[in-house]
Amino acid sequence: MTKLVTLIKGDGIGPEITDAVKKVFAAAQVPVEWEEENAGETTLETVGELIPGSLLNSIKKNKIALKGPITTPVGKGFKSVNVQLRQAFNLYQNIRPCVSTEGVASRFSNVNLCIFRENTEGLYAGLEYMDERLQIADSISRVSWEGCYNIVKGAFEYAHKMGCKKVTLVHKANILKNAGKLLLKAGDEISKQYPDIKYEDKIVDNMCMQLVIKPEQFDVIVTTNLFGDILSDLCAGLVGGLGVVAGANVGDEIAIFEAVHGTAPDIAGQGKANPTALLRSAIMMLHHMELHDHARNIENAINETLLHKDQCTGDLGGSASTTEFTDFVIEKLKK
Repeated sequence: MTKLVTLIKGDGIGPEITDAVKKVFAAAQVPVEWEEENAGETTLETVGELIPGSLLNSIKKNKIALKGPITTPVGKGFKSVNVQLRQAFNLYQNIRPCVSTEGVASRFSNVNLCIFRENTEGLYAGLEYMDERLQIADSISRVSWEGCYNIVKGAFEYAHKMGCKKVTLVHKANILKNAGKLLLKAGDEISKQYPDIKYEDKIVDNMCMQLVIKPEQFDVIVTTNLFGDILSDLCAGLVGGLGVVAGANVGDEIAIFEAVHGTAPDIAGQGKANPTALLRSAIMMLHHMELHDHARNIENAINETLLHKDQCTGDLGGSASTTEFTDFVIEKLKK
């Protein structure tokens, strides 16, 4: 049975890498039909809305979306499109696997971890106030028991499902005592429900040091919104960069899968974009849809392509164009 999925092409290199996903899915005969919508700077210029109502209705109807990178105009009073989508559908889990891949240059070869970042609260809640007279800005980090419980529960459920041995909760409770207390309380309570999974907590600054010294000691990492934003990019750097890691925003009913890198306007339209991150996000989407065989076939084809430097895009040390890289992946799918 064919599943309807909302496709958001985005800005910059977004159209190029989403087209790559469409081609690979067609070659792999994935039972998905795309319903194309858009958001961001290009959409604002063409239809006068940053996030059109038709996009919100499409996601609400289909429950699943794949999103390319999006530009939110800077300095014009617009709230981040990504944040708005996460909050609109209560996509409280931001999930970012970071796994070493043979053929992708990195100082480490044994990283296999996943970050669970709370996605709707904290400093990204949008509670900011400006006293123009005194030139004082207040940014309020709102953390709730429900938010802490849900993200920690999600991390443990993932660890249980994937057979992970350990969950590490990251906080700054020595300074942010009340917010830290809520998160630690959730960790203590939920960890008791999973006696087979080791549980530990670490202060965020120590966690950063541990990750760049010995990242292989971690399996699942769960933390608040801002810390998760920082740690997820750090972990991407451990496995080759943002161009090769996937991302997902998941709630109880709706999920949006996305490349976590930017729109790269400097290379847009030049055929230089690397579609690996969005392809891997699409693989996460297929597993979410329980299309596991299709997901594994595409993943194997990508990983085999990444072994050949001459078949990779420039950011990975090769000279292949976006289209050529996509064709190499499809060639391996057909085998």
